[in-house]
Amino acid sequence: MAKSRTVWRLAFIGVPIALLVVLAAIWDWDWFLPIVQSKASAALGRQVTIGHLHVRLRRHIEVVADDVVVGNPPGWPGGNPPFVSIGSLTIQAELLPYLEGRGLILPLIGIDKPRVYAAETRDGAANFRLSTGGGGGGPALKIGDLRIDDGDARVVMPRLKTDFDARVATQGQGQDAKIVADAKGTYAAQPITARLIGGALLSLRDHDNPWPIDLDLANGPTKVALNGTLEDPLAFKGANVRLRFSGPDMGLLEPLVGFPIPKTPAYQIAGKLNLEGLQNIRFDDLQGRLGNSDIAGSILERPSGTEVNGKDRPEVTMNLRSNRIDLTDLNGFIGGAPGRATTANATPQERETAAKARASDKLLPDTPISVPRLSWADIHLKYRGAHIEGRDMPLDDLTVALDVVNGRISVHPVSFGVGKGRLLSNIDLAPTSGKTLHARADVRMQNLDVSRMMQATHTFQGAGSISGVGAIDSTGDSLATLVGDGNGEIKMAMAGGNLSSVLIDLTGLEFGKALLSALGFPEKTPVQCFVGDLGLKRGLLDFNVMTLDTGEAIVNVNGDVNLSKETIDLALKTNSKHFSIGSLPTNIDIGGTFKDPSIRPGAEVAARVGAAAGLAALFAPLAILPTIQFGTSDADDARCGELLQQARASAGGKALPTERPAASAQR
Repeated sequence: MAKSRTVWRLAFIGVPIALLVVLAAIWDWDWFLPIVQSKASAALGRQVTIGHLHVRLRRHIEVVADDVVVGNPPGWPGGNPPFVSIGSLTIQAELLPYLEGRGLILPLIGIDKPRVYAAETRDGAANFRLSTGGGGGGPALKIGDLRIDDGDARVVMPRLKTDFDARVATQGQGQDAKIVADAKGTYAAQPITARLIGGALLSLRDHDNPWPIDLDLANGPTKVALNGTLEDPLAFKGANVRLRFSGPDMGLLEPLVGFPIPKTPAYQIAGKLNLEGLQNIRFDDLQGRLGNSDIAGSILERPSGTEVNGKDRPEVTMNLRSNRIDLTDLNGFIGGAPGRATTANATPQERETAAKARASDKLLPDTPISVPRLSWADIHLKYRGAHIEGRDMPLDDLTVALDVVNGRISVHPVSFGVGKGRLLSNIDLAPTSGKTLHARADVRMQNLDVSRMMQATHTFQGAGSISGVGAIDSTGDSLATLVGDGNGEIKMAMAGGNLSSVLIDLTGLEFGKALLSALGFPEKTPVQCFVGDLGLKRGLLDFNVMTLDTGEAIVNVNGDVNLSKETIDLALKTNSKHFSIGSLPTNIDIGGTFKDPSIRPGAEVAARVGAAAGLAALFAPLAILPTIQFGTSDADDARCGELLQQARASAGGKALPTERPAASAQR
């Protein structure tokens, strides 16, 4: 009886084992290929084929797939290689943690002879955009050792003028293993070379051994270096990485960073890269130089921004500042040539561009604004320049708040300090149906410091403040066309203050005024009133009224300035309130162009040309101040007060001075 029970036990255990041995001997895992290929094809949205499938039941489950091919999307132009082909793909997986709900752990992924062909057509279709059916909510994935043998890739994007090859392989074993990738070819029509060295062990490392990364890239003259570590390389989190950029023009970074950047002078910038996955990329502790200016701050990019009209645009937020700024370094933001030919670190091309701009007979930049580029990303910028460099610049500091949303630019405001006052403007630029922009801007002159403006002439002195308002409405495709076809008005006034008597010496008949000065003529003459009312129609700035009333004389300005042709046609008539030797009524005519003004009579006023050109950079009507000659009769004295009241009333009493400062307050 006992013997019978033993036989039954052996049969109960042995028969299943024997069946498993026989099944293993005859089992072919390729029987599952149709199911695996169908599931993979459905997941990726394109055909996936596998030559052979092997499964080994060891300490880990090991799956080996040979001759794996991931095809191109349906309808892809024929004649190209498949998107991906792999000689052999090995995956090891731990089953128990997965069954216990602790996620999927893959101790090893081995890829032998991978070939990647990533391409984009001229109409924007790409074979590397996979339809994965969404995601999130799946099991947590951890990968240990990644081994790549003899891998290469080719990237072809005609729209980006890009065609480069990359070789990828792992080197070494264990903790010292690393992934090495080398790329060479062209990117954005510029030659590109790059080397990336990273750790071969990925997210199974502990926090004490983060994943190392070291990248050196040269794209034409642009240099990029990145080195540091990532605690979670698969999720792009826990970054301790330094990023450095340098080159002759930040505009060349546009294809690398994915959003438009205006042309700039040579730059060097470094900072800390912080990653919160691929949804938030931060560039913190930014420090560097841009031409003659320093730059610091932070940049946040969200590569997946808000979807508008079916397009998913990046969103970029920048908080930047400079202690000292040269405004010529920002010329690229208005379509001009950035930097100076005399900048110490300027490239030969930069010097040539600056020299060409200086030699041009035009002052306003006519570079077309690329309206489509404005829709590449939504950009939010706050910038503060604490001190503006330049002896000839009557501006002290700069503040800018700018938003570009869905291609529309809103500047609110751009503000310059002028001594104790400010010149500020709010600007709105909206794309039209074509390649142009509709621009609306309002200007506020808030107590512009006359003494500060006179300092920029290096000749004259003065005191007081000028306030005013202005507006422009226009359509165009560049700064030159927007200004040259604009409509609007400017109203300004000055009450109280004084101007240097040297101005009088240079604006009247030289002999008589110089004699009076030698006999003790006061060094400064009081300004009782200055008022201007200018109209702008289709780019023609008409001086409806411009009058300056001083203790010595009254000046009236008539004529116009053609902003489209950049020409000046003004006449200044000076009448003295008090008779003096040689102080006969005289006219001064101002003509020529913005870059080459002419003043008649010329011999005794030649010194004023440089001063006028310096102030023209601030505001065209203010450039007239160095050319003013005082004088009029007492009968005309009341006219200035009436004009001041009219200008103040039309401005709503908000910007123009309401009363003259007391004599004791005048400087």
